[in-house]
Amino acid sequence: MIHKKGTFSLHNLLSSVREKPNFHKAGALTVFVGVVRGETSGGETVKKLELEAYEEKANEILKKICEDLRKREGVIDVQIHHFVGEFDVGEDLVYVVVAGAHRQNVFPVLEEAVERYKEEAPIFKKEYVIDKEGVNKSRWVSERESL
Repeated sequence: MIHKKGTFSLHNLLSSVREKPNFHKAGALTVFVGVVRGETSGGETVKKLELEAYEEKANEILKKICEDLRKREGVIDVQIHHFVGEFDVGEDLVYVVVAGAHRQNVFPVLEEAVERYKEEAPIFKKEYVIDKEGVNKSRWVSERESL
């Protein structure tokens, strides 16, 4: 699900998972929190990020990823919540949660959920950086480019 920055919290996420009717079957709950990193892979200093999404399509894809992964053995719930807006270094960008019967059920699914949303969802990131020479720059990058 796509949310504007500040409209959904980690507390909201955990509450929504615990409120599911079948949560009593869960013995493990894993959470991934993606945050704004202060340095690019090329060593530039990140000042801020701006994220946009083709929201209708992104929500459709995130929903499909969660539905696919919920079919895995021992998986109770999968949720992906990505934010859009302007973000400073250290701020939360995305929450991914997997609830499952056992820890062995949740870790591989959590990793797959993260990799799939990065690859499949139309979410666009603009980096505002200071390069190694001290020059301010900005550029749009895909998730694949920023690994």
